[in-house]
Amino acid sequence: MSGHDNSPRSRSVLPFEAVPAAAAELRRAVRGQLDRWGLPALAGEAELAVSELVANVIKHVGIGAAATLVLETPGDRLRIEVHDKSFRVPVLGSATCDEECGRGLHLLAGMAIDWGTLLTATGKAVWCELPAAPDVRCRKVRRAEAALAGYRRDAGTHPELENRADRILEEYATGLIADLLHWAAARGGDPDGLLDRAQMHFEAEGGVEGLTEAA
Repeated sequence: MSGHDNSPRSRSVLPFEAVPAAAAELRRAVRGQLDRWGLPALAGEAELAVSELVANVIKHVGIGAAATLVLETPGDRLRIEVHDKSFRVPVLGSATCDEECGRGLHLLAGMAIDWGTLLTATGKAVWCELPAAPDVRCRKVRRAEAALAGYRRDAGTHPELENRADRILEEYATGLIADLLHWAAARGGDPDGLLDRAQMHFEAEGGVEGLTEAA
């Protein structure tokens, strides 16, 4: 895989072959590029977005397909595009427990400011934009709120708590965490280990004190 920057900060172009191993290479390249641009706080979200976009090419265009990753920083956003030679446009459908197809797009829609598909002369580009704001904790809180909003739509209401907005949110948050533990267990993972790692990340990022400072 090779790549080049068209300017010191604004654009990076990385051609790649759509094979599973490419995702790891691209994640490393993205992290390095964001470090050079002074945007290391975006690396985690950007790597996740890139992984999902590459998986989308492998699944719907084919293993070994020629594709290109483009990173740009227009204004206060990071734009991520993956170009391929297929004119098939991805559709954001309903993702149920038995449907793996479409989950990556749901993830992108949940964490990005915006996303979409652009038809080109040779195929298409699937893109998403992430906020490049410096406050990482605020972005994490907003991302959690977006996840809870989607979870709330699927889970329904709690009539007994309809006058307690704070309790409603806590109940939904608890339900979402419990569902994630079920998800880990269903895939042979360790739910307790998942909780431990999440707690470690939370404490490493400042915990409650950090959130209070950011408020």
